[in-house]
Amino acid sequence: MLNQIKKDAQTRMAKSVEAFRQELVKLRTGRASTALVDHLKVNYYGSDVPVSQVASVAVTDARTITITPWEKQMVGPIEKAILASDLGLTPNTAGTVIRLNLPPLTEERRRELAKVVHSEGEDAKVAIRNIRRDANHHVKELLKDKQITEDDVRRAEDEIQKLTDHAIKEVDEIVKAKEQELMAV
Repeated sequence: MLNQIKKDAQTRMAKSVEAFRQELVKLRTGRASTALVDHLKVNYYGSDVPVSQVASVAVTDARTITITPWEKQMVGPIEKAILASDLGLTPNTAGTVIRLNLPPLTEERRRELAKVVHSEGEDAKVAIRNIRRDANHHVKELLKDKQITEDDVRRAEDEIQKLTDHAIKEVDEIVKAKEQELMAV
């Protein structure tokens, strides 16, 4: 029973870290990345689908993303999705090719993005601590039901704390790496 609680906590913490990673991918650094448009949904025959399912997305140079729709009538909906998104980019269309030019980041914007990275990191840490709290609560419930001893509780709480420390350390490393990437000119 304790092993199941620990495995569940470890899995949920790993998912929190991965969700944090995915959230940071959307943050625009100085370089172009296809991940910037991965979260965009386009109306395709009545259903919303990711841009990558209706067009090829490629990075042509350090500051340009090229989107080439597979069907000519998809140019308009893709443009609308880009304009409606939180990217703050204006698409340049030439025939069936859509180009997104990423302007260079100013020092002030880099600092703002670094603050956003720290904020997202704190949110991820809070999520991890909530998972720890839930796991410890389940362990204490087992003690209350007299299924385990107090020694088992202490051991389990120590192991859950180690999992928490590991996950938080991973989040800190991701924040540090993203901050360095942002501040690199």
